[in-house]
Amino acid sequence: MTIPIPGPDPYPEPVSPSPPAGGWDCHAHVFGPADRYPFADGRGYTPPDAPPSHFLRHLDALGLAKGVVVQANAHGFDNRAMLAALEAAPERLRGVAITPANTEAAVLRDWHRLGVRGLRFHLFHPDHQPNYRRGVGWDAVEALLPIMRELGWHAQFWADARALPGEESRLARLASSVPVVLDHLGETDAAAGMEAPGFQALLRLVRDHGAWAKLSAPYRVSRQGPDYPDARPLYQAVLRAAPDRIVWGSDWPHPQIPVERMPNDGRLLNLLLAWIPNPEDRERVLRHNPERLYGLGLDPG
Repeated sequence: MTIPIPGPDPYPEPVSPSPPAGGWDCHAHVFGPADRYPFADGRGYTPPDAPPSHFLRHLDALGLAKGVVVQANAHGFDNRAMLAALEAAPERLRGVAITPANTEAAVLRDWHRLGVRGLRFHLFHPDHQPNYRRGVGWDAVEALLPIMRELGWHAQFWADARALPGEESRLARLASSVPVVLDHLGETDAAAGMEAPGFQALLRLVRDHGAWAKLSAPYRVSRQGPDYPDARPLYQAVLRAAPDRIVWGSDWPHPQIPVERMPNDGRLLNLLLAWIPNPEDRERVLRHNPERLYGLGLDPG
């Protein structure tokens, strides 16, 4: 049995000050329409349809120009909904796929032409029973690394922060070969504070080994919504560690988040702008860094 999840708040609060022109939302998902792109068997949750038109409307409401569609668990290895989004708005969208180790290089080259710029992998902790039933691990990283290097793609990791100390050396080596991007600050527990081993491992990876991090989904780090004050020092520490390798994402439409914890997307962006008071850092995080990571000018090819 899967858990149905609510849709996002349809009334984002106004964003002020305005985000930088050409800004990006670097982490979001599309789902369905289910009658065209069925959800995967064995998934951990069932989302409402969240088609590309709704994501573009979300970008417009926040004053953002471009977005990154990240494949999510509900569609498993069937990337068609994500790829359809890229085809629907090639001038605005880029993608990150999830695919198994035996995917042929020719398939990935086709995806590159559509706008895919990375692959997503998973690092679970033994105590974590994830809803990801098809997690993709190091076997796929190793098998797909040559084609990722050829295409200039990055390796994006959904990682349990508790797993990061044990994976730190391996991730550091990988980051010397392709960009490594860590989702949601490893979903570290803000209540555990700055000295938590997982957060310190993440900080070293970003500061010392060239990894990237996403300042995304503070509601996955903190339970102190709607403003997540205990997450703020973590986000600011990561930004200080490597301001040229930090991006932001809303995590729209917020998979697996119950209605009582559903964030408001305008408020999420307003929080980011408040947490990054320096206009030059805002430009880096919301525009210049994404342009480097996902492709300057959004020119597929």
